Amino acid sequence: MKTSRTSELFNIPNILSCLRMGLGPLLLHIAWQGHHEPFVIVLIIAFLLDLIDGPIARYTNQVTELGPKLDSWADFVVYMTLPIGAWWLWPEIILREKIYVGLAVASVIVPTVVGFIRFRQPTSYHTWLTKFAVVCMAPSVIILLLEGPAWPFQISAIIALLAGLEETTITVISKKADMDVKSLFHIK
Repeated sequence: MKTSRTSELFNIPNILSCLRMGLGPLLLHIAWQGHHEPFVIVLIIAFLLDLIDGPIARYTNQVTELGPKLDSWADFVVYMTLPIGAWWLWPEIILREKIYVGLAVASVIVPTVVGFIRFRQPTSYHTWLTKFAVVCMAPSVIILLLEGPAWPFQISAIIALLAGLEETTITVISKKADMDVKSLFHIK
């Protein structure tokens, strides 16, 4: 589907991704101010926006070439501001779960850096494993921050690491930066 640049940016799913990107700095501000509950609420909103932008794009036939890129940028912003804000608000939890937090952060940073090195741009694969990791990670982070059990987050961090390894492998063996690659076995 070919659309103009203006209509490509200003459609519902892309606006939702941009809104999610803007929630990253808001999360940092809220955390810096020491507000635990608003941080969790805004984080839940960010996770819900991530959950709905893709289905809305497909349902409303507003799929654009820019959409997956915006989604990936928004993912990066939220997933990089999350540990910083959590550190400010819940340092004891972050210290206790530092290995798993490190795995989760690495699962976002490594594929992004490798994508920049290999293709001079971030990748937007949205693999099945990455989608599964996000579906696991979002509620497990909320549970962890609400001082629930840590094991769901720990399992989610391992799944996220595997997803990051898959994305990194896709980048290393791909000839070009395709978008929306379902898995390592679907490389063109």
